[in-house]
Amino acid sequence: MSRGFRLALLAAAGIALASPVLAQTGAVKKEPIKPISDVAGASTFSAYCTVCHGIAGRGDGPAAKALSKPPADLTQIARKHDGQFPAEAVRAVIIGDAAPLAHGTRDMPMWGPLFRSTDGSASELRLKNLVDYLAAMQAK
Repeated sequence: MSRGFRLALLAAAGIALASPVLAQTGAVKKEPIKPISDVAGASTFSAYCTVCHGIAGRGDGPAAKALSKPPADLTQIARKHDGQFPAEAVRAVIIGDAAPLAHGTRDMPMWGPLFRSTDGSASELRLKNLVDYLAAMQAK
């Protein structure tokens, strides 16, 4: 087991970060972070983002109704920034270096420790690919 993978597991256990999953009762249930090996943006989005943001990124994932604040419509990022996709700002939100205003805290980017603690080059590639994937899903 690589050092980075162990760090990711420790971060998940020690900080108790979890993926919100809609339970049958309509409440948010926490599940441990499940690292994936695929670094493609679509795979990363599917594994870590769709439960809240939905398959198309519109904030309509299965857990969205159970959250106190609705997830962002990720297809509108560029529109909210004068038509320019702010890749570095999006990256900062994903890894938890910046707090999205709608959430008030850095709790939403719960995957930040996962991206920061896995194998360095694979982690950076996964993050770059995810940001590129989000840029490609922007509404025209």
